[in-house]
Amino acid sequence: MTQPVPVREELCKYARKIVEKGMVVGPGGNISARDGDTMLVSPSGFALEEILPEQWVAVSISDGSIQAAPGLRPSSEVLMHLYGYQTNPSIGAMIHTHPANSIAFGLIGEKLPIMFPDQAALTGETGFVPYVVPTTELLANAVKEKINQYSTLLLGNHGLVAVGRNLREAYYRTEVVEESARIYLLAKAAGAPKVLTGEELDEIRALETESYRIKLLQQQ
Repeated sequence: MTQPVPVREELCKYARKIVEKGMVVGPGGNISARDGDTMLVSPSGFALEEILPEQWVAVSISDGSIQAAPGLRPSSEVLMHLYGYQTNPSIGAMIHTHPANSIAFGLIGEKLPIMFPDQAALTGETGFVPYVVPTTELLANAVKEKINQYSTLLLGNHGLVAVGRNLREAYYRTEVVEESARIYLLAKAAGAPKVLTGEELDEIRALETESYRIKLLQQQ
């Protein structure tokens, strides 16, 4: 039987994938994962690909206290992550990135249409948070207000937040929204994008194959 990968190692794995996909630049972006009543979050000032397993900062979800991080500070967006876990117990991971196409879409629109099956099945509707100063409690509260309704949120003039039951689900939701934004911008440049109807969305969500894929994503 395959042994589960320790959370700190999983965080390093997906941190590298985020950088490899160009979803952050330099020390931008931050990610976290739940480990019992603890949130392990990226340390402030680090490029994601540079973080070692022991450098993820442990924060108590119950009271927000830093449990052990000699010489390290949690990400400046620590409150956004913390409020997410406190608000929605089903969240196992949160990924905040700065993907170019998602940011570009957020500069011209708020509602990202659902245009293809992966988007419909894996993310559904993406929420929108108008620009709020980053790293503030105002932003954390704005995300908190929508985190039970959406699995992905576009942050106006800022970036993207995706959550999931585990890091794999949150990561693939990040990829799907970024690809959706890219496709929309390409299609919009050529004409009027074809958007899936409500009936078509229901048909996709009812497919057994899509349910199976989602269950696999949710397995740690």
